[in-house]
Amino acid sequence: MKSIYIIGLLLSASLSISAQTSRNADYERYIELYKDIAIEQMQKHRIPASITLAQGLFESGAGKSQLARYSNNHFGIKCHGWTGRKTYHDDDARGECFRAYDNARQSYEDHSRFLVAGSRYRSLFQLKTTDYVGWARGLKKAGYATNPLYADKLIDIIERYELNKYDRAKKYDKYKVQHTSHATKNYDLHVLYTFNSNYYIIARQGDTFRSLGEETGISYKRLAKFNERDANEVLAKGDIIYLKKKQKKAPKEFAGRPHIVKNGESMYLISQQYGIRLESLYKLNRLSPDYQIRVGDVLWVR
Repeated sequence: MKSIYIIGLLLSASLSISAQTSRNADYERYIELYKDIAIEQMQKHRIPASITLAQGLFESGAGKSQLARYSNNHFGIKCHGWTGRKTYHDDDARGECFRAYDNARQSYEDHSRFLVAGSRYRSLFQLKTTDYVGWARGLKKAGYATNPLYADKLIDIIERYELNKYDRAKKYDKYKVQHTSHATKNYDLHVLYTFNSNYYIIARQGDTFRSLGEETGISYKRLAKFNERDANEVLAKGDIIYLKKKQKKAPKEFAGRPHIVKNGESMYLISQQYGIRLESLYKLNRLSPDYQIRVGDVLWVR
């Protein structure tokens, strides 16, 4: 019996690892970008965040479909009396009319309103927001999509990426939601990360402070100032770019944990790594601004 138990554990672990490795990186990026909007919509309209995300992922191909890329339509919603901007795309028939939006947040909001206003979806709002299976089956039954496997596909996405955890969320990041409202090219948005009471993005090849300013709605000169760089400076792939003024100290978990300088590091790179101002890093270590650090130097960051 003991050997059977151990084999069962190994099999379970193997399946868990397999599930993890079968995850799609584009899907995970999409989830990171739009999970907060999905939670916002859940709290406003009582549509499970997991369902909204799964539909967005499936309908838009994780934001890579033509409708999503060029018209910000993440849910494949057709015109149906729409008076706003329109686009035409081959779907069930040639040249069908689809709704077009200025940004992804508008698409998510319209998707919620579409479901709320549709009499055929009314019974779904009697379900709990944690009942993603009921919602998936109900959407298919109500005729949201013609694909006979639509409900199963939504459920698979939700369970594979554990999206149902967002159905229990009590709050969302309003700053990240706002991030999706600035840019019109949402398919190219940078993921926002949080660290040391700040937000940052990882620069890509070709990024400039101007392009990042347009995406974030922050003046490119302010962005450069927050990061203690020249506004016209060329950004390198992998550069950390903070969206607010940096702190004077690293987070509390770095108390009593000095940084040991490695080959290729500079005071500036270290300050960016910990999200602190360059001037503060010098002051914390009682160093003059002209000090040349060496490999092995011990630097306090808090």
